Amino acid sequence: MEALATIARIAAEAGADPAAEKATAAAATAGYAYGLATLGPGIALGMIFGKAIESMARQPESAGMVRTTMFLGAAFTEALALIGFVAFILLKFA
Repeated sequence: MEALATIARIAAEAGADPAAEKATAAAATAGYAYGLATLGPGIALGMIFGKAIESMARQPESAGMVRTTMFLGAAFTEALALIGFVAFILLKFA
């Protein structure tokens, strides 16, 4: 409950100062942007690992090649999440 009271007090103080209100809105917008930026890579990673496990279970002899391709796909997908994080930082501190 103390945390809610602190948030309410900060929100009331931010309403009095336009610069603080702008910073609060920028932080909220940046948080939403990063949340949306992680949705796609999160879903993609689940699909990548799920399909790789399924293909290794169906054809164990090709597990080495599938594993290599899986890790490459995961690395490229994680790069998208990192780009979203950079956009979050730029929105927050710009």
